[in-house]
Amino acid sequence: MIIIPAIDIKNGKCFGLKKDKINSGTIFSNNPLEVAESWFSKGAELIHIIDLDGAIKGKPVNSKLILSISEKYQDKMIQVGGGIRTFDSAAKYLEAGVSRVILGTIAVKNASLLAKICSSFPNKVVLALDVLEGYIKIDGWGDETRIRPKDLLRRYDDFPLSAIIYTNISGDGMFSEVNIENALDLARSTKFPVITSGEVSKLSQIKELVKTSPEQPGVSGVICRRSLYKNVFSLEEAIKVSEV
Repeated sequence: MIIIPAIDIKNGKCFGLKKDKINSGTIFSNNPLEVAESWFSKGAELIHIIDLDGAIKGKPVNSKLILSISEKYQDKMIQVGGGIRTFDSAAKYLEAGVSRVILGTIAVKNASLLAKICSSFPNKVVLALDVLEGYIKIDGWGDETRIRPKDLLRRYDDFPLSAIIYTNISGDGMFSEVNIENALDLARSTKFPVITSGEVSKLSQIKELVKTSPEQPGVSGVICRRSLYKNVFSLEEAIKVSEV
């Protein structure tokens, strides 16, 4: 299992979300490029970058900044999401060297577009399942659906996806319990690697999420936000626990 530091970008700055409010939170850094450098220097194998402005507006807003990070770290893995709602916006990132794109809204609204992107860029698409009280939310968490995560996932069982990200929105960015039970349940019900998001507030939660056996698989990655920025634990400590 890998530990994945997150860089959520709002107005060109590294932003920490508060609860399920995409417009509410804390500025952690004015320089996301320096933040990326720090995470990679401390052992990160993959960085998770979200264009929060793009997620709200439905189109990439901070893509120039994100691509500058990707260009500087061409030998590193970076996954990008937020406002990628067209073929061209996905292609722009992937053709510029971003490792993979994260798609959620179009998985609900436009299955044919998701199919086209996956076909053109196999194993370069991560399916995002942003969940609040058991149901998928889309459009930068602005719209609710009555779709359960497993029901959406079944639609794409045969697609060449790279991974799934399960986000417990109610815990995202806060020092609340990550939904370990639901994340593990999803990991056991799909062939795709499952990455959990939300917020991990203690190292013991990472231990619970680690894969233990083929019969009881864990998640393949954990996205960490506020806990790393607030030094609840270090990236090095989290990586060490994840390798046990």
